[in-house]
Amino acid sequence: MRILYLDLDTLRPDHLGCYGYHRNTSPNIDRIAAAGVRFNNYYTPDAPCLPSRASMMSGMFGIHHGAVNHGGSNADRRTEGAPRGFQDRLLNHSLPGFLSETLKHHTCYIGGFGRRHSLWSFYAGFREIHDTGKGGMESAEDVTPAALDWIGRNAQKKDWFLHINYWDPHTPYRAPAAFGNPFADEPLPAFYTQERIDEHRKLPGPHTIQDISMYDNTEFPDWPRQPGEVADMADLRRLIDGYDCGTRYMDGHIGQLFQALEKQGVMDDLVIIISADHGENLGELGIYAEHGTADQITCRIPMIVRWPGKTKAGHVDDGLHYNIDLCPTLAELTGEEGEPEWEGRSFAASLTDGADTGHNALVLSQCCHGWQRSVRWGDWIYIRTFHDGYHTHFAEEMLFNLKDDPHEQKNVIEQHPEATEQGRKIYEKWHAEMMATMPYGHTEDPLQNVLRETPLHCRYDMDEYFQRLENSGRGHWIETIKARHPEL
Repeated sequence: MRILYLDLDTLRPDHLGCYGYHRNTSPNIDRIAAAGVRFNNYYTPDAPCLPSRASMMSGMFGIHHGAVNHGGSNADRRTEGAPRGFQDRLLNHSLPGFLSETLKHHTCYIGGFGRRHSLWSFYAGFREIHDTGKGGMESAEDVTPAALDWIGRNAQKKDWFLHINYWDPHTPYRAPAAFGNPFADEPLPAFYTQERIDEHRKLPGPHTIQDISMYDNTEFPDWPRQPGEVADMADLRRLIDGYDCGTRYMDGHIGQLFQALEKQGVMDDLVIIISADHGENLGELGIYAEHGTADQITCRIPMIVRWPGKTKAGHVDDGLHYNIDLCPTLAELTGEEGEPEWEGRSFAASLTDGADTGHNALVLSQCCHGWQRSVRWGDWIYIRTFHDGYHTHFAEEMLFNLKDDPHEQKNVIEQHPEATEQGRKIYEKWHAEMMATMPYGHTEDPLQNVLRETPLHCRYDMDEYFQRLENSGRGHWIETIKARHPEL
């Protein structure tokens, strides 16, 4: 069996043609979706980059594996402690470890993720690694040559797993100038209006519309597709077109891989899995060009599986799934036993029979840009904010009806107390279950430690940012921020 896993950083499903986007951003990805199964409600339980991949690769929730921040003690996995043997469990129980040790596949990674975050446990189980050298600042033209070289030398061999990481939808939006803009004359999504821009310009906090470069509006000449702030629809077009051009440019390079695999004669029986680590907020919750929340847009990711002889072509699955469900799914489809550490649920029957294998509800977490946990079920997402990341427009509790408000603009918590209470109960039950099953002798929710150490992206000279708020007409927010964060 040959498996190609395309790990496409920061890719929003609703900006792909196969998920209904009106722009032609993804013709090659769409072709695989038409021949396989597309999942509408697939989520990372832990966002953003480092926590998401730590969860997906280990098959565990972040509250258990511990790697939930981008810095500090919780940017690394928890150790196994005294029970650790001569080799740790990741050797066999990580996703590539399972494929390598149990299925006896040759496992190869091409990309720069481990270097970007120093998450060296990400590499556990790979027999071969090609570091593309730029730590996540790669463009597709930096990744594709290594991938094509590997395909040329190895594609016809049996039993391999090739994990390729592309970064082009991630900030800074980086499609080269020579690529042009195929969307220059196409309309923006209807969500965007000048009125909405004007409202969002009143908001404080990193990655809001006046501070797209996190705490300021710095622009970088090397990446002209991304503005430092948005004041009008022309600026907004530059931002959205920049993101969409990154996706389309990457998709063209994916097409080169497919052509090479076809030339090698292996495309017809190749298992192809296409997913991401997280999405990208482009105005949702007032955040732009970032993925620092535990909301629908950051945590929902694409999932497309084409498995010749197993998947039902063109099937669309609407069930709720986590990315940690992938490990038990691969085990079931290959007739192997899953590992006891894996906390996901197999969706194999969704792939083979179109069955409903989804969860009743999902709990999602983020504590790199602040600290939030949310519950996703039915038409709802309930978000509880423990550290607002200096976004004073985040209430302690928020509730959004995603059917009516997919861009999360209206907190309806007061209008729907019954849904709010349901969200609370789902979260509290999940949290109690997680705390009762802590591995390796740990007894504390790692997010408590993150709060003590501060989420990495909240470590900033706030006096400097307060001056920026004053200078940009938002100084009235300063006292609210200080009241919420007395440590400042």
